[in-house]
Amino acid sequence: MREIPMSGDLIRLLKPLRKMKNPDFFVLTNSLKPTEPRTYRIYYKKLMQSFGMPDLKFHSLRHSFATRCIESKCDYKTVSALLGHSDISTTLNLYVHPNLEQKKKVIEQMFKDLG
Repeated sequence: MREIPMSGDLIRLLKPLRKMKNPDFFVLTNSLKPTEPRTYRIYYKKLMQSFGMPDLKFHSLRHSFATRCIESKCDYKTVSALLGHSDISTTLNLYVHPNLEQKKKVIEQMFKDLG
């Protein structure tokens, strides 16, 4: 179990649900039972089909989230904690892949520093 912060925009969107739901119930089911995780994959697949998008795995959203965090200059330890990895090396091995542009910048900076 981990704590994941939400943006102010998301909180504003979800706040009205507080009045509609029993506070002891799960938000999405409005009952004491949570939603079966596979249900989200089914919803996701139907949504992707409705938009005419390729059949991308639901889990790829997790990879996209991690990639966007890293591209936004989020430190690796924070990304690791958000993903629930017990070891930062898991995050580094799975999500941190320098692209050609990043490699060029490093080489240019190194030559600048040497010059």
